[in-house]
Amino acid sequence: MTPGNLQMKLKQSAQKTVDTESATLKKLALKIHRHPEAGYQEFKASGWLTEYLEKHGFTVQNGFYNIPTAFRATYGQGKPRMGLFAEYDALPGIGHGCGHNLICTTACGAAVASKAAADEFDGQIIVFGTPAEETVGAKVEMSEKGAFSDLDAAILVHPGVADQATMPTLALIGMHVEFFGKSAHASANPEMGINALDAMIRAFNNIDSLRKNMQKSARIHGIITDGGRAANIVPDYAAGEFMVRATTDAYLEELKNKVLGCFEKAATVTGARFTYQLHQKYSAMKTNRTLASLYVKNMKKLGRTVYYPNPNEPRVSTDMGNVSQIVPAIHPMIAIATPDISIHSAGFTSAAASEKGVEGMLDAAKAVAMTIVDILSDHALLEKIKNEFTG
Repeated sequence: MTPGNLQMKLKQSAQKTVDTESATLKKLALKIHRHPEAGYQEFKASGWLTEYLEKHGFTVQNGFYNIPTAFRATYGQGKPRMGLFAEYDALPGIGHGCGHNLICTTACGAAVASKAAADEFDGQIIVFGTPAEETVGAKVEMSEKGAFSDLDAAILVHPGVADQATMPTLALIGMHVEFFGKSAHASANPEMGINALDAMIRAFNNIDSLRKNMQKSARIHGIITDGGRAANIVPDYAAGEFMVRATTDAYLEELKNKVLGCFEKAATVTGARFTYQLHQKYSAMKTNRTLASLYVKNMKKLGRTVYYPNPNEPRVSTDMGNVSQIVPAIHPMIAIATPDISIHSAGFTSAAASEKGVEGMLDAAKAVAMTIVDILSDHALLEKIKNEFTG
């Protein structure tokens, strides 16, 4: 059998495997959807996913890197090592409004469908269960500790409102901010107090002024989580959660320092004391175009037209960006809803359990498995992917 015929046969086999598994994958996706779990609490989801993978011959390591709801599931020996990434945490209040129940089942379906290619070419398929993408991002810690450093490529497909080859992203850093003042009677002796809430509000105003001189694509947004206990008491404590986003890690660092300056100025003016803690830092996505083009071609074979978004389209942030800084990676989008429905909304939660959502998950699993066949069967392609990454 010629290499081309073997590749075609393996791709057909991958599609048939996903079709065979479709009912089970749908059931698994909907079960996870019905039982939404917050970040680092995804015990049911991770358990169901690893149970499915174990039944299909994967060796599972639960509690990967001492994270209770993380896992690593491996099939095959040798190289290349293909990493498929599963997310399964939900959003507070609206459940799977980001479609993570479909992300994880896409990864598992693609992994099982790639087994034949791994057997044929001595490659390795690895599914990483990565918790808490919506909050602190387990991939950040896992990347820093070297969990993915031995991979040759990494793939995650995210549900969306269009079929996209890439996902425009922003680097992100979160911060918890606190102001400490002095309480006093708000009517009898307000001059004796130091108003921590006033400091927080001034910080918001300072940030509004900063927006006039920052890059248009950058974002700063936050909420006040504590603003006092009673209207007749000068608040001696105020707290807030903020996120700063930028197109590059370098500009994120610059903007982060300017935002901290906004808080420091508010503290100076009011006399309050200011402290902060930095949370997760998500890097911008470094998309491997060679890898993305393979995915696009395979999606086209499935009847989907995938486009490359322009840089001015709306951007979000993901800890998959941190993975993409250390290994060639892609983060395409699969359409499961119409453009009038926003991700992180109740409407998108419904879409993540719809027939269109399941259909998108199955197509994504097929395209990913077919892309793995391309890479495992053609060492020149893998070399091209690596050269782009290091170039």
